[in-house]
Amino acid sequence: MPKEKKNKAPGRFRQLLRVYRITAKSDPSSAWMALLGFLIAVGVGLLLGFLFNGGNFWGILLWGLTGVTSGLLVAMIIMSKRAERNAYMRIEGQPGAAGAVLDSQIRRSWRANPMPVAINGKTKDAVYRMVGPAGVVLIAEGNGARLNQMLDDEARKVQRVAPGVTTHKLTLTVDDSGVRLHALLKTVYKLKKSMTRAEVSAVANRLTSLGSGAALPIPKGIDPMKVRAPKRKA
Repeated sequence: MPKEKKNKAPGRFRQLLRVYRITAKSDPSSAWMALLGFLIAVGVGLLLGFLFNGGNFWGILLWGLTGVTSGLLVAMIIMSKRAERNAYMRIEGQPGAAGAVLDSQIRRSWRANPMPVAINGKTKDAVYRMVGPAGVVLIAEGNGARLNQMLDDEARKVQRVAPGVTTHKLTLTVDDSGVRLHALLKTVYKLKKSMTRAEVSAVANRLTSLGSGAALPIPKGIDPMKVRAPKRKA
C-alpha cells in the first residue's frame, strides 16, 4: 500500500497570507491603509520616472516597476504592523499578556523573561522585568489594589542587588491611562540609555539571583510565529 503523505506545515508565504486575510477581515481599515501605501509608492515611482527620464518610456517603466516593488513592501509592512497590533489587542487585559509580548520579539540588547518575577496568586496581578540599555524596566500587569506595592517591592529588590541602576516602572492598561500592550516594547525602547552592553550583562546576571514568580500561561489569540513585525535591529 502506498505510504500516506505527511501533512506539511504551510510555508511562510501562506502563513503571512492567512494572517493578512484574518487582519483584513477583522480590521477592514488595514486593507485600505495597505492599498493606499501601495498606490502612493507606485505614484512616487512614476513621478520620479517623469522627472528624471522626461518622456522616455523605458525609463518611466523602470521607475514604475521600482514603485510597484516598493509599494508591495510598504503594504506588507503596514499589514504586519496592523496584524501585530490586532493580535495584542485580542489578549489585552488577560493574565499573562505581557509574557506573550516578552516571549515573542525582544531586541538582542535586552534581556527579558516571559515569566513574571512577582505574582499575586488570587488576583493574578503580576510584575515582569526587562534589563537593557535603559536600565531595569518593571512592568505591572493587572488592576489589583496591591499592584503599585508590588512594583515598589520589586524596585527595592533591584536596588538591593544592583544599587544605583536606573529603574523604570510601567503599568499596562486597556485604556490610555497607562501603557497599552501593543505599545509596550515601543515605549521601553524609547527610554533613555543609561548602561553599556557589559553593564547590562552584569546587572542581568545579578538579578537572576532574585528568582522569578509562578508561571502564567500565554493567552490564546496570538501566535508569535505567525504574527511578527519585521525584525528589529539591535
